[in-house]
Amino acid sequence: MAQNAAVVLTIAGPFPILATNCNSTEGVFGKKQSRVDPESVRVTFDDVAGIDEVEAEINEIVDFLKDPEKDRRLGARAPKGVLLSGAPGTGKTLLARATAGEAKVPFFSVSASEFIEMIVGVGVSRVRELFAEARKVAPAIIFIDEIDTIGRTRGGARAFGGHDEREQTLNQILTEMDGFSGSEGVVVLAATNRPDVLDPALLRPGRFDRQIMVHPPDHKGRVAILKVHTRSVPLASDVDLDSLASATPGMTGADLANLVNEAALLAARHRNEAVHQRDLLEALEKVQLGTARNVVIPEAERRRTAYHEAGHALLGMIQPGADPVRKVSIVPRGRALGVTLSTPESDRYGYDAGYLRGRIIGALGGMAAEQEVFNVVTTGSESDLETVSRIARSMVGRWGMSERVGRRSVLPSDGEPRMAGVSDALLDTVDEEVRRITEECYADACRLLREHRDKLDAIVGELLAHESLDEAEIYAAAGIAHKAAQPTDAPGAPMTTAASGPR
Repeated sequence: MAQNAAVVLTIAGPFPILATNCNSTEGVFGKKQSRVDPESVRVTFDDVAGIDEVEAEINEIVDFLKDPEKDRRLGARAPKGVLLSGAPGTGKTLLARATAGEAKVPFFSVSASEFIEMIVGVGVSRVRELFAEARKVAPAIIFIDEIDTIGRTRGGARAFGGHDEREQTLNQILTEMDGFSGSEGVVVLAATNRPDVLDPALLRPGRFDRQIMVHPPDHKGRVAILKVHTRSVPLASDVDLDSLASATPGMTGADLANLVNEAALLAARHRNEAVHQRDLLEALEKVQLGTARNVVIPEAERRRTAYHEAGHALLGMIQPGADPVRKVSIVPRGRALGVTLSTPESDRYGYDAGYLRGRIIGALGGMAAEQEVFNVVTTGSESDLETVSRIARSMVGRWGMSERVGRRSVLPSDGEPRMAGVSDALLDTVDEEVRRITEECYADACRLLREHRDKLDAIVGELLAHESLDEAEIYAAAGIAHKAAQPTDAPGAPMTTAASGPR
């Protein structure tokens, strides 16, 4: 095979024969091996946007595969393995394919779950065959997607005396990577969104030498991603991708691709010749808030829903430093009868205790409004209370924002705290602090709504008349000047709030 030929292999069936330069191959039990035309799936870094710092790191792999002698002359060797970790949809698989496209080398792609079968030894055989084929056509790239399927820490409760099929497959991968001298030109790329569960033997130098974190894009990255996904979409002159990127903090590349596709489908449904800004905004509303339902709501419940959503919105507008309210609607969507959407003016990455208490007060605004106006508590606050409990427990048990608990992490992100040595007495203290914070925030929410009852009633009047209000209409209805929120300089992930719950 020519050195610069590109190959994409899909492993399927027991004891597969890996195809490299044929249209199809029959396995031992008649399973057909599929082969994808590499030219039809070729992507390059031109198709990857929003993760420039990751591209810079991965470019070293491309340079090595293109000209391995340049590094060898200086006594350097390329990493044997590169682990791409990040949230789902951030572009890990696309980045791996683009790496092969830039380097113009064979690309062997397989999901880790495809190695595992009920028959003992099949996974080991498949790993051995895969690495053998890659060595034959080196330089080449082996890409293992969702490697945490087989790469979890060994010796777990489900392993039986070291003969567990998953562990044997992992052992074979470790052995194969140890067999690289660094001169074969085979680089293993792997992707996972759970790097914390991987076996330490996979992550040591000499195997996956380099770990690259793929984060959700910032504003500049979202603009670049939107430009990539709209290249083949006819856009009207009123489309503003920069403002659309500002309205989508926290969205990944996959989310943005889906957004553009939804907008194109809406434009086609309206028989438009091009996608307009209103199509993109309507698609964003559908993605963020859910699909509108055609249900008839009794007038009394409709009015109560309006007060619930107005409570969320008003508290979001009058609290210092709160995220601006973008939309309020009493149109039923998904499981909710109404929604309130708040997003930051710019990407936010970390939050102080004051901001988090404000989030809790805003989330409790719907329940507080119903209590103040109707003196009732309804099931509509279910998701609000889930949000409140999650934030308050994290403040107390994970982020050291309680004087009684102190500056320590008590509640692990995964697992039972008692297994980590946390006493029942300390857990009781955590519960007491969570209740204290929640009750204080609820009292503040009720007080603020009483003090600004005229603004609350004004928003409700507009909601009952129009059902949905955008950002400018909400602030105008309340008679509040819209001031841009001050961005924070701390690292973390942006928050988007749909503040109503199921009813």
